Amino acid sequence: MSNLYNVYCDESCHLEQDHISIMVLGAIWCPQENISDISNKIRNLKERHGFSKQREIKWVKVSPGGLSFYQELVDLFFTEDELHFRAVVIPDKTRLDHGQFFQNHDTWYYKMFFVMLKQIFNTDSRYHVYLDIKDTKSQTKIHKLHEVLANSQYDFDRSIVARVQQVRSHEVELLQLADLLIGALGYLHRGLQTSQAKLALVDHIKKKSNLSLQHTTLPQAAKMNILVWSPQQS
Repeated sequence: MSNLYNVYCDESCHLEQDHISIMVLGAIWCPQENISDISNKIRNLKERHGFSKQREIKWVKVSPGGLSFYQELVDLFFTEDELHFRAVVIPDKTRLDHGQFFQNHDTWYYKMFFVMLKQIFNTDSRYHVYLDIKDTKSQTKIHKLHEVLANSQYDFDRSIVARVQQVRSHEVELLQLADLLIGALGYLHRGLQTSQAKLALVDHIKKKSNLSLQHTTLPQAAKMNILVWSPQQS
């Protein structure tokens, strides 16, 4: 098996002044050699449900009419042994005291991305990390994140974190799947109940994972790894 992995990262409610207390960072990772096959399975699943293969999977699109598709997509995630998910949930980013730690929100954001990704990285493997293009500052963010991740692994020649790159989410099925799982966690932790379809999908993920999704999993949890972070944790 290849030791080269693709890691697809996304985030929800990450802005400092978005008036939402919850923040979620997450990633799906998979051996690069399996990406094409799994992506084709997702496209075929879309087609079986009457959707275009180019239809973008997004948490905000979950509705009663598409619920069965999203439930089968969750089933596919849990069936494919090579797919893994890691998330960090910050329950209340408004309570952070950045001044105490001589940092601003952006610096803290990179720290949280490191906390999320460090559980994924293994020094015996290589990783290509992909993030959705968010705004005009994305490229600067990419360079800084690559620097932080490489330095944290003493990976000064970039042999472990070989690439950190922007991609367009509508072109990458596994990044879309990351958006879906992150969205479900954010919805649950915000205590929202605005959509019966979204509530049903959250329940489906709970059943398939055998997790409440509300608490930190064991650090070695391989399929769905969740950290509910608090400022007291390192």
